[in-house]
Amino acid sequence: MLEAFLAAWIGVALAQASPGPNMMAVASVALGQGRKPALLLVTGIGTGTLVWAAAVSLGLGALFAAFPLLLTLLKFAGGLYLLLIAYRALRAILAGTTSTVTANRTPLSNLGAWRRGFFVVMTNPKAALMWSAVATFLFGAGLDSAQVLAFGPVVAISAMTIYGAYGLLFSTGVAMRAYTRFWRAIEAAFGLAFGALGATLLVWGIRDLRS
Repeated sequence: MLEAFLAAWIGVALAQASPGPNMMAVASVALGQGRKPALLLVTGIGTGTLVWAAAVSLGLGALFAAFPLLLTLLKFAGGLYLLLIAYRALRAILAGTTSTVTANRTPLSNLGAWRRGFFVVMTNPKAALMWSAVATFLFGAGLDSAQVLAFGPVVAISAMTIYGAYGLLFSTGVAMRAYTRFWRAIEAAFGLAFGALGATLLVWGIRDLRS
C-alpha cells in the first residue's frame, strides 16, 4: 500500500504544483487580497479534495466489485488520459506558452473565500478525471475501498501545503518572477511523472487481458 500511495502521491503533488484552476484561483486572490483570503481559499480546496476522495473510492469500489472487467477498462482509459495530460504539459514547454495570473480584487468574506476554493475544485472537470485515474491506479495496485479512501487525507494535506505555499508566495508579489522563470521545469516534471503513471496503467491493463 505504501508503494502505491507514494507513486500516486508523486504524480498528484506534481499536478498540484503545476498551473491549473486551483493554483490560479489561489494566486489571483493572494495577489489581489493578501494572505488570509488566499489561505482560507486553500482550506476550501482541501475540503473538496476529501469529498472527491470519498466519492471515487466508495463509488468506484462498489462498481469494481460488481463488474471486475470495468477495472481493466478504466486502466486503459486512465492510462490514456494521463498520457494525454503529460503530452499537453510537454507541448506547452515546446510552444513556450504559459498561463498568466491576474489579481482578483473583489472582496471575499472568510466563508466566501472558503466557498470559492471548495467550488473551484468541485466544479473542475479535470479533478473528476484525475481522481478517477488515481483511484483506478490504486485499485489496480490491489488496494480496497477503505485504503483508497485513506489516500484522501494524504492528498488534502498535500494540496493545502502546496497551495498554501502558493498563497504565501503570491501574497508577497515575489513569486510571479520565480513562477515565470521556473514554470518550464514544473511542467516538465509534471509531464514526466504522469507519463510514467499512464504507461504503468496501460501495462497493467494489458496484463489483465492476457491473464
